[in-house]
Order: sequence, then C-alpha cells, then structure tokens
Amino acid sequence: MSQPQPERGHMMPRRTFNRWVQNPVLEDYALRYAPKSFRRWSEWTVMNSALGGIAYMADFAIGGSVALTYGFANAITSILVVAAIIFLTGIPIAYYSAKYNIDMDLLTRGAGFGYYGSTLTSLVYASFTFIYFSLEGSVMAQALQEFFHIPLAIGYLICSLIVIPLVMFGMTALSKLQVITQPVWLVLMLGPFIAIAFKDPSAFSHWVQFGGASASGSHFSSLEFGLAAGVTLSLIAQIGEQVDYLRFMPNLSTQNRSKWWLAVMFAGPGWVILGAIKQLGGSLLASWIAPAMGSKAADEPIKMYTQAFHTVIGSGYAALALATFFVLLSQIKINVTNAYSGSLSWSNFFSRIFHSHPGRIVWLFLNVGIALGLMEAGVFGFLNTVLGFYSNLAVAWIGAVVSDLVINKGLLKISPSYIEFKRGHLYNFNPVGFGSMIIAAGVSIAAFFGAFGAVLQAYSPFLSIALAFVLAPVIALVTRGKYYIARENAFEKSDRHHEIHKHSELPNEIICASCEFEYEKVDMLYCPFHKAPICSLCCSLESQCHDMCKAEQSTH
Repeated sequence: MSQPQPERGHMMPRRTFNRWVQNPVLEDYALRYAPKSFRRWSEWTVMNSALGGIAYMADFAIGGSVALTYGFANAITSILVVAAIIFLTGIPIAYYSAKYNIDMDLLTRGAGFGYYGSTLTSLVYASFTFIYFSLEGSVMAQALQEFFHIPLAIGYLICSLIVIPLVMFGMTALSKLQVITQPVWLVLMLGPFIAIAFKDPSAFSHWVQFGGASASGSHFSSLEFGLAAGVTLSLIAQIGEQVDYLRFMPNLSTQNRSKWWLAVMFAGPGWVILGAIKQLGGSLLASWIAPAMGSKAADEPIKMYTQAFHTVIGSGYAALALATFFVLLSQIKINVTNAYSGSLSWSNFFSRIFHSHPGRIVWLFLNVGIALGLMEAGVFGFLNTVLGFYSNLAVAWIGAVVSDLVINKGLLKISPSYIEFKRGHLYNFNPVGFGSMIIAAGVSIAAFFGAFGAVLQAYSPFLSIALAFVLAPVIALVTRGKYYIARENAFEKSDRHHEIHKHSELPNEIICASCEFEYEKVDMLYCPFHKAPICSLCCSLESQCHDMCKAEQSTH
C-alpha cells in the first residue's frame, strides 16, 4: 500500500520518461536498485545466466597470444596467478552487489568513490565492455570470413548489429538465451580436448616444451611473466558483468542461504575458473597448430577449433562448419552481455553528467558503435598492447573498491556497513576510492611506459592494484571517513538498507513526488527541494536543486 504523499514545496511539472524508460523489461532498472517485485528469477537461473556470458572466445585468443609471445612457463604461471587474484577480489564485490541488488556503478559510489567520483569508473567499465565487444566481434568476423568468405569489414558490421535485438530486452531475454544454449556450448568446447588427448597425446608434451617467441624459451622469466600477467589481469573488470546479473538475485534468507551463497560464488568470482581453463586451452591449441599455420594465425580461435574438430570428425569441411557454429554461438552469448553491461555503464555516466536519461537502449547503440569502430581499426592485431595498458586502470579501480569493502567496512569499520548509492546522501567526490584509484593508475601507467625501469614496467598492473589497495584505508583513516555520507537518510535511520533485506515481505512503497511512480523504500529519499520523497533516479536527474540538501547539511 502506498504511503500518503507529503505536500510538495515546488509545484513543478511531473517528470516524464519516454516509453523505453517506462518499460521495465527494456530498461532493466539501469540506474537504480533492482526491486524485489522484478527479481522473479531463481538462484539457479541467475547463476546460469551470469555464467552464460563466460562463453567468450577471447580467453582462447588471450591464452594463445601469451603462449605464442612468452612461452609455456610464463603463460601458464601468469594465467594461474591472475586467476587467483581475480577470484579473491571478486568475492566481496559479488557478495555486496547480490545482497543489496545493485550494479557495479551503484556499488562503486558507496564503496569510497562518491557520486561524481564514480563517473570515472563508469568510463573504465564502459571501456572494458566495448574493448572486449570489439575483440569478441573480431573473432566472430574471422569465423564468418573463414566459412562464408565474408570480408572482415562487412563481418564486423554483421557481428555488431546481430546482438542489438537480443540486448534490447535485457535480463528477460538474456536469461532464456543463456539457459537454452549452455549445454550445447559446454559439449562443443570440451569435446575436442578429449579427442586430442586420445588421438594426438603428443600435443600435450609439445605444449609443455613450447617456447613461442620468448627469449627464455619454454622456461620461466620473471619479466615475461609480469608482461603476460598484465594482459590477463585486464579481465579483472569482468566481475562487473557478473554483477549486472547478480543484482537480480532473490533476497538472502535462512531458507535459501546455501543456494544463495553457492550461486553467488559460482556466478561471481567463480567465472574465472572457467575463464582460466579456457585460457589454458587456448595456449594448448595455439602451440598445437602454430607449426602448421604460423604464429600469426595460431591465436585465432576459429583456426584453433577448426583443427580441433578435424581431429574429432575427420572431414575438413564438416570440421570448419562445426567450428564456425561454435564460435558464432560463443560470441553471441558473450557479446550480448558486453553490449548489455555497456548500456548500463553509459546510462550511469551520462545521467550524472547531463541530468538526462533517454533510456538504456540509446546507450546500447553508442556502445556497439564504439566497438564497431575499434573492430574496423584492427584492434585484434594489438591485443597484448591494448589489454596490457587497460589493465593498469581496471585493477586500480577494483583494488580500491575491494579494499574499501574488506578493510574499511569490514576491519576498520570506518566506512558505513551498508551501501549508499543515492545522490542526495553522497558527497560528490570521496577521496578514499577516487583518490587511491587516480594515484595508483597514474603511477602504474607511468611505469607501463618505462618511467621506473624494466621490472616495474613489466609489473605495472601489480603495482597498480597494490597501491590502490593500500591507499584506500590510509586515505580513509586520514579523512576519518568524513566523505562517505553527506546526510542521513530519513527513511533508513532505524531501518538500514541491510536490515530491509532481512525481511521476506515486500518493503513499503512510496510515491515519488517528481515522477509520481511508486518505488520501494530502499530506492527513495527525502528531498528538501521538492519538500517530499523522490526516487533515486529523479534525484540523479534533478538539475535545478544544486544539491541544496547537502548544502543545508553542511551548515549545521
């Protein structure tokens, strides 16, 4: 039942949205908390949908590329070490996002970055989605060229446009797509490796002895290990795409505790287990086909799987057809996720900058357009360089967020125990996360370009994550946690965000004075400009208030 609406202090026209924004299936709560009424999927469905996006072939390309460049020992150790780092950093992010039903942007706001401070991370995250969309689209276009003889430039366009209709319908369509295709994809991915083990077991001994272009051959080199790890560490931002699904988890309760935790762990940090297996598989296949095809083509997944399926079924044409089908299926499964997550991150970015929200669908087209431009520019040919540079930014962001969640919230208790994401309750910039990321990324990028010598150049991403992780609690202690909460939430003083989630019943709904729709209490705040409750989205889009709510608070 709705609560009575207080008298409004400013009689302004009702805020209206276009049909895309008003349709929850299309909009998918892009800029706000995902309400219980919309989260109708089971733990299993959410987990399977999140893991469906891990079908991407870039893992095979990355594994093949680092093996061809740095040799077996450096490739394998970098893949395993980075997988451990990604798994550990993903645990707190997955937990807080699933518990509070918010995406990566809203989580970042409340984990030390502030309202406008997280615009930088929205750009970093958006960059991740269109960089990997372009890499996955390039792999897909290579398959179209190999089988259908479609020129790459046209293939890039086809691979970009084909995902748009699926992504328009958000979680509703994506969950069905991932559930239906997952069994087929798993069989096609694993089958060739089993066949190689029986029909050509020498491939594994050749893999162990493979040196690629490494100066150390198949032996370990600390410098080349660091360079290889920098490429694979760029995948640390993948947790953001997992969170875009995990925010639809049902509430955690005593009845579903085991299922809930299992789903969160597998769909959150657990993605990297499958990711690391695929990278290892890519390095094996690249070393296997390199003698026949040359190193230039050996990191192309379509070439890897064509040869692998040829081992299984013998026929060259049938093997190419099956490999093409597998690559196309894999790339559609991941690029719908890349495009979807990109539309969310751009929505969050532009809503804060321009106080306008034309709908998630508009930013879907922007994200796909940027990715298409990168594909046409030949981004796949610069795989190691692009990912090595990007990882310096990504790990600084993730390192700062994880440090705040684990140390500042968990150990020091200096950060609020709950996640506050609403503009009216946050400082515009919180130096804890924002400052630590800027410093860590700046120093590590300088190291990446050789400012501090060859060793730190190779280990610049490790320098980035270490600095961010250490600086976040240091800055929090120096500032005494002053910049987390700008003002208390009148609706949540005695009923905190985390306490609301302990109840199985639907929280009370309140009418927003601006758009006049009903929203759950978690998504509402009191606005002194309107002199009434408004929803978090209307608060973000309000351009006339000039943050008077926080200005009033600072005078007390």
